[in-house]
Amino acid sequence: MIRYLKQGKPADQKRDIDNQVQATVTAILSDIETRGDAAVREYSEKFDKWAPESLRLTQAQIDECIASLPAQALDDIRFAQAQIKRFAQVQMLSMRDVEVETLPGVVLGHRNIPMNSVGCYVPGGKYPLLASAHMGVLTAKVAGVKRVIACAPPYQGKPAAAIVAAMAMAGADEIYVVGGVQAVAMMALGTDSVEPVDFLVGPGNAYVAEAKRQLFGRVGIDLFAGPTETMVICDDTVDAELVAVDLLGQAEHGPNSPAVCVTTSAKLAAELPGQIEKVLERLSTRDVASVAWNEYGQIILCDSDEEMLAESERICSEHVQVMTRDPDWFLARMTNYGAAFLGHRTNVSYGDKVIGTNHTLPTNGAGRYTGGLWVGKFIKTHTYQRVLTDEASVMIGQYCSRLCALEHFAGHKEQADIRVRRMSK
Repeated sequence: MIRYLKQGKPADQKRDIDNQVQATVTAILSDIETRGDAAVREYSEKFDKWAPESLRLTQAQIDECIASLPAQALDDIRFAQAQIKRFAQVQMLSMRDVEVETLPGVVLGHRNIPMNSVGCYVPGGKYPLLASAHMGVLTAKVAGVKRVIACAPPYQGKPAAAIVAAMAMAGADEIYVVGGVQAVAMMALGTDSVEPVDFLVGPGNAYVAEAKRQLFGRVGIDLFAGPTETMVICDDTVDAELVAVDLLGQAEHGPNSPAVCVTTSAKLAAELPGQIEKVLERLSTRDVASVAWNEYGQIILCDSDEEMLAESERICSEHVQVMTRDPDWFLARMTNYGAAFLGHRTNVSYGDKVIGTNHTLPTNGAGRYTGGLWVGKFIKTHTYQRVLTDEASVMIGQYCSRLCALEHFAGHKEQADIRVRRMSK
């Protein structure tokens, strides 16, 4: 039997918040589309107290940011980027162009073509999330994208040096210090000074996510993103303190970040609330993480691995950490999740920052129909066909003509018929 020992806010309260965000974003996008650079600058000054002569950094400014960082920080960025690049390159090997002669004289194929222009948003107002530069900029460059521009808000009144360094080291072609909806709008819609992109990637707050949602169609986007979500599936092979740390490590993303413990251990479930309080005491981000846990945290007690699996499939969390006797049992059976973290030796933070898998992942149940950001998201697969002989064209044309007649498409039918008439012997 599944017992819900602690539950989070109901969905209707979340929808009310979303409606407020939607109206604000719509107004900002409309203003920026009308007034361009002037509106971007005004919103940057209003929200971030940031309005330099140019929002785009010069090479000298980029070099200054890199030089300001300690050698260890630069080495750590290089290490993380090496892992992310290596895995993206391996993923690229899974994608190949194909060409096959499906019938005598009929050749079909597809080509994998990188996008021409991508905009990467890197959050940085509250925390300077330089890892998002690796995940967006670097992965796009591995895919072969020609132009990658990157935006991040200022941090404490100046460019976030670590973010700028990560963007530059990942290969960004243009770097802008501008955040929020105004950054996303600038990249997607373009202005007098910025050419628009074809595709947007990167996480952000509720306003950034809503801006991407509203812009989808005019540009592509990586995902319809919501607040960070995490789930820990565990049994009595781990202790409550470790579970508490792993839940709060993601709850600190924001006050509306769901953190869910699904367990078969009644002892762990009983001890977890107390351990949450103890771990919060040692976190400098406790003011945020505690709100997220109090309002969106859940503890679900199950009788079996099968019940834990069913809850995982139902909730479809962005991050699913499995700390049980046999994590691979879950890996073989889970179908709805963003990314899986198997065993007590790894955790979501490894994936967020350094291990090599991408941290831009589906939320709000989107793992039911899509995976996360990966090198393939920057690749467009385009098909082509050629017919090598008159005989093949006539044979296909006869089938096509009859099928078009069934649909009452006269023009389509004539495209086939004219070739049948001309090429028949």
